[in-house]
Order: sequence, then structure tokens, then C-alpha cells
Amino acid sequence: MIRIENLVKSYSGTRVVDSVTTDIPAGGVTSIIGPNGAGKSTLLSLISRLSPMDAGSVSIAGLDVSTTPSKDLARSMAILRQENHITMRLRVRDLVGFGRFPHSGGHPTAVDRVHIDSAMAQLDLTELADRFLDELSGGQRQRAYIAMVLAQDTDYLLLDEPLNNLDMKHSVEMMRMIRRLADELGKTVVIVIHDINFASCYSDTILAMRNGVLVHQGTPAQIMQGEVLRDVYDIDIRIEEIDGNRIGVYFA
Repeated sequence: MIRIENLVKSYSGTRVVDSVTTDIPAGGVTSIIGPNGAGKSTLLSLISRLSPMDAGSVSIAGLDVSTTPSKDLARSMAILRQENHITMRLRVRDLVGFGRFPHSGGHPTAVDRVHIDSAMAQLDLTELADRFLDELSGGQRQRAYIAMVLAQDTDYLLLDEPLNNLDMKHSVEMMRMIRRLADELGKTVVIVIHDINFASCYSDTILAMRNGVLVHQGTPAQIMQGEVLRDVYDIDIRIEEIDGNRIGVYFA
């Protein structure tokens, strides 16, 4: 599991993650939801050690993220940032290959190439393997970055807004793939996501944040309640049940 204890992060005197304590279960899909500025992405960056914590602790499968060597941590956990900036002009295959660095040390083997090819195939990128990133659409680039994370082949995947730049078709395909990673490969997937309906339909656990505080945690059925969502988003959201899924209606 991912164990988070009294986690604190402040910027310019403002706590953006405020004494968060929780356990994220191993296996399955956990979604982190909440309004802009709730601290969702910051929480994920603290879990992944992309940002230093001011106080508290995080462990992943028993590994203390503050003290575990980076190479060991990278074999257990992979992270997709919300924003990715690579200055080199890379082809898709080369970018996806970066995900194998913790295993290959920059000298990919036949096993590494199998993982690279598999990750590209799962993200529908095989035909784009030799294209440069700057020749791709925003959605294609997003899928390439996710393929890089997938190629890392870790038990824990942390994805910060994986649906960025994806159209409806590819958003659904992405969530189905995330669900398969948990169900068929036994991976633990934690995602920051804005769409509460995707969170409802594809998650096992939902963490709801507001103003840096973890205000609710539970199953989709427990979180997709009008009073709970009003507490999180400060708007009225009507809940409808469609094909066994609880859907929030908030457009009108």
C-alpha cells in the first residue's frame, strides 16, 4: 500500500497540502479529485518525491520515499507529470525507451525492447514510433508520455491528469487501459483527475481534496453523493445511476 502520514507542504506561507494522513490500498485504481488549487497534484508530487515534503512521511510498499535510493524507487514506482518538457528532438520510440532506464541503465536489451514495443502497442503508437514528438498532436504526445511510464513496468503508477489533451474516444480508451492495468496486471494506479464521472466509473477508491485537506475518502458509491460533492466543489450536483454507475450532472 501507499501509507501517508501527516503530510505537509507549504508555498509562500500557505499550506497546499495540510496534514494529510491516509492509506491508499495496493491494487486497483485510486482517483484523487477536487477543485483547482485543492492540492491534488502537489500531493502526488510529494508521494513520488518530485517535491520535498515539509513534514510527514510517505512509504510505498514499505519503501520510505525520503530515504530509498532513486534507482530502487524507480523500479517500484513510475510517475507521469502534469506537464512534461523535453528540449531534445526525440522520436516516439526513444521517449518510450526512457522508461526502461532504471532497468537498462541506458543500454537497452532485447527484454527492454519488448517492453517498449508492448507499451507503444497498448497506447496505439506503433505506427508513430519513428515520428518526432514535435510532429504529433497534443493527444498523441500525451499517449507517448504515458507509454514511457508504462514501459517502466512498475507495480505502482502515479498519473497526474492522464486525460490531458485527449479527446472523448482516447479518454475512454485511456481509462479502460488504466482499469486493465489494475485488473489484469495487478498494478496499483493512482490518478489525479478532474472528471468526477470517469473517477466514478473506473475507480475502486476516491480521495476528495479541498484547500489542501483530504475531506472525504471512500468508494465511488460513497463519494458520488450530492451532499459529499457539494462539500468538495461547493455546487449542487445531481446524481443519476446509469448502467450501475453513479453519474454527476452539473452542466446546468
